[in-house]
Amino acid sequence: MRNIDSYGHVRGESLFVDDIIVRQDTLYGLTFDSPIAHGKIKNINYDKAAQVDGVIKIFTHKDINGENQIGGILPDEPLWAEDEVHFMGQPIAFIVAISESIAKKARALITIEIDELPVITTAKEAKEKGSYINAPRSFMLGDTEKAFTNCDYVFEGESFSNGQEHLYLETQGCYAVPMENGNIKITSSTQGPTAVQKIVARVLGVAMHTIEIDVIRLGGGFGGKEDQATPWAVMAAVAVQHLKKPVKYILNRHDDLRMTGKRHPYESTFKIGLTKDLKIKAFDVEFLQNSGAAADLSPAVAERTLFHATNSYFIPNVSSIIRSCKTNLPPNTAFRGFGGPQGMFVIESAIAHAAYKLGVDKSEIQEANLLTEGDEFSYGQIATQVEAKACWRMTKEAFQFDKLQKEVALFNKENTVLKKGLSLMPIAFGISFTNTQMNHARALIHIYQDGSVGVSTGAVEMGQSVNTKMLQITANTLGIHPSKVKLETTNTTRVANTSPSAASSTADLNGNAVLKACSALIKRLTKVAATMLSVEEEIISFKDDKVFVNNNKSDLFWEKVVEQAMSQRVALSENGHYATPVIHFDKTKEKGHPFAYHVYGTAITMVTVDCLRGTYKFDAVKIVHDFGKSMNLGIDIGQVEGALAQGIGWMTMEEIAFNEKGKLLSNTLSSYKVPDIFSVPKEIDIIPLETLGNHMAVLKSKAVGEPPLMYGIGAYFAIQDAVKAFNKNYQPKFHAPFTPEKVLMSLYADK
Repeated sequence: MRNIDSYGHVRGESLFVDDIIVRQDTLYGLTFDSPIAHGKIKNINYDKAAQVDGVIKIFTHKDINGENQIGGILPDEPLWAEDEVHFMGQPIAFIVAISESIAKKARALITIEIDELPVITTAKEAKEKGSYINAPRSFMLGDTEKAFTNCDYVFEGESFSNGQEHLYLETQGCYAVPMENGNIKITSSTQGPTAVQKIVARVLGVAMHTIEIDVIRLGGGFGGKEDQATPWAVMAAVAVQHLKKPVKYILNRHDDLRMTGKRHPYESTFKIGLTKDLKIKAFDVEFLQNSGAAADLSPAVAERTLFHATNSYFIPNVSSIIRSCKTNLPPNTAFRGFGGPQGMFVIESAIAHAAYKLGVDKSEIQEANLLTEGDEFSYGQIATQVEAKACWRMTKEAFQFDKLQKEVALFNKENTVLKKGLSLMPIAFGISFTNTQMNHARALIHIYQDGSVGVSTGAVEMGQSVNTKMLQITANTLGIHPSKVKLETTNTTRVANTSPSAASSTADLNGNAVLKACSALIKRLTKVAATMLSVEEEIISFKDDKVFVNNNKSDLFWEKVVEQAMSQRVALSENGHYATPVIHFDKTKEKGHPFAYHVYGTAITMVTVDCLRGTYKFDAVKIVHDFGKSMNLGIDIGQVEGALAQGIGWMTMEEIAFNEKGKLLSNTLSSYKVPDIFSVPKEIDIIPLETLGNHMAVLKSKAVGEPPLMYGIGAYFAIQDAVKAFNKNYQPKFHAPFTPEKVLMSLYADK
C-alpha cells in the first residue's frame, strides 16, 4: 500500500495546525523569555507593553489557577519563571494580542532586571559542582574489576557526542478554543496528546475531561514534540481560561531554536579489556548526560543509554553508570534513538581506540564479539532470535566487503590528495517503552451503515506513515478495499490515556489494538454471514469486499453483511486494547526483560575525504536490515534512508554551540547545518534480511523508526579511517560531530 498522505503533501493540501481556519475573534500569543541563562529576577516592567494598542493581556505565573508546574517525570519545571531563571529562553510571560505583529511590538517594550548567577554549560562542569537532575543509574553484569586483571589488553579513553537540533519542518504550535460549559479544545502539534491534556488540566486546576486535545498530523517530530510541545499549549489554554476567546500560538523558527531543548550532549569515559583473541572481557563506562535546566525526559533517555551501552556485542563483564547533569541550557529532550545513539557511539569509540592501539582493523574486534542466541545483556534480558551475526555475514557477502577493502587500499595508494575510508556499523536496538506501564494502546473502530469504516487510534502521524499502516491493518483484517477506510485525527476524547508516539513502538502498540478491534468485529460479521449463507462460521472469510466460503467467492458482498448486521442490532463499533505481554523491569535491581524484541542490522559506509580542504563525500552506504516480515517495505525503506541521513548529520555536520554565558550560537539555519541533497550518500543500498519475523511485532513487521539512525555512526569511523590513511601520525579522537574543520585539523595534526 502506498503512503496515503503523499498525494496531499505533494499538492500542499495536507492540514497542519497553522492551516486551521480560525474563528474571527481569535487572539495570538507570544512568549517573553529570559535574556540570560541564570539569575534572580529583580524587577520586570510590563507597563509600556501592556499599553500597546491591540494587546489584550500579559499573563504570568500569578494568573495560574492550578499549579505552575509542567514537569512530566520530575516536578522541576515551572510553566513561567517566578523568582529565578535557569536558562536563556526560559518563558517568563505570555503576551496575548489581536495579532502576532502587535505581540512582537509589545515584547520588545518589556524591560527586566536580573541579578546574574554563575552559569554551567557543560556536563563535566556540572559534575565538578555536584549539579544533578536526579540520582545516577547503573547497570552491572559480572565482575569488571576482577575481569580487567585477567585481560591481555586494557585501554582507557574518552568521547564526546554533541547535541542535535530536531529541526522539524513545522515548528511548535497550537490553537486553543473555548467550548461550552468551560471546556477547552486544543489542536496541538504534539507527539503526546495525553501528556498535553494532563498538564493543561494540572496548570488550569481542572479535570482532564474538560480538556480535549486533537492532533491532525505533525510536520515532523523526532522526539522534539513528545514533551516539549506541552508548554505552548498550556500557555494558550491559560489565556483561553481567562479571556474566553480562542488563542493561536505558532512559534517562529528563531524562538523555537532558542527556547527548545535538543538531543543530549554526552561526555563519557571508558575502559575496555580484551584477550589476545580480541574478545572483549570487560567494559567500564561513565556517561555524563547534559540534561539542561530541568528533567524533561532526561531520566528516560539516560536509562535507554544504559540499555544500549554494549550495542550488538556480548560482553560478560559490564559496569555502566550515567549521571544526568543539571546545566543552564534549555532542558534537553528525546530525539530519535532516545539515548541509544549516545551509548552506541561510546562502545564503538572504545573498540576503535583498542583497534588502533593493537594495530588491527576495527571490524575484527566487532566481528569477534557479536551477540549470539542466549547471551545476556547487562540489564538481565536474554537475547533471543538474534540476527546480529546473520546481518553482519550477509552484509559482508552481499556487498563484497573484502573486495571493497582492497579497492579502498589501492585507491589510497594511488592518490595523495584524496583518501577513502571504510567502516562497518552493526546495530541492536530494543523495541518498547522501557517504562513498562507505557506499553499499551487502544483503537476505536466504527463500521458505518454503508460499509465504510472509521479508525481512531492513539498513534500520531508525523511523517513516519503510521496512518498508512493502521489503514492497511484495518483493510486487510476486514477484507475490504482501503478506500472504504478513513483514519481519524488523534483525539483524547475518542481514544483516551494514550502513550506518546515515540520509542519506535507506535505501529506495534496501536496496530495490535486495531488488529484486536477489527478481529472482534469480523468475528461478529462472520456469524451474520454464516447465517445468511447457511454454512458453518469456520469456513467463512472476508476478502476483496466479498464473503468467501472455503476460499471460494460467494455472491455475498461486504455491504450486504453490514446491512444485515444493522438489522439484527449487531454492534458495529469496537474498542480494542493492547498491552505488550512478557516485558517487565525492576528498577530496584536494574534487571528484567524490558524489550519485546530487538532490531538488528549492519551498514558499510564508504567516504572520500579531500585532504587539502577537509571536506568529504559519502560514496555509498550499504545496509542489511532486519525488518522482520515487513508489512510495507516501501515505507520501511524510506524510514531507513531518512534515519540514516539524520544519523550522518548528527555525526558529521550538525554542531550545536553555546557560549560560556549559555547563549545559543547556532541559532539560525546559516550557522546550523543539516544534510541536504549534496550531503547524503551518492548511493544507498538496502537489503532486507530474510527472516521469519518476531511474533511480538505487529504482523511480525518490526519497528523501523529509530534503529537505522545508528547506522550514521559508521560515518564518523569511515572518515576517521580516511584521515588515518593520509596522516600516519594521527591519534584518533572521538569528538562528534566530525566537521570539516575538525577533519582538516586531524589531517595535519603532528604531521
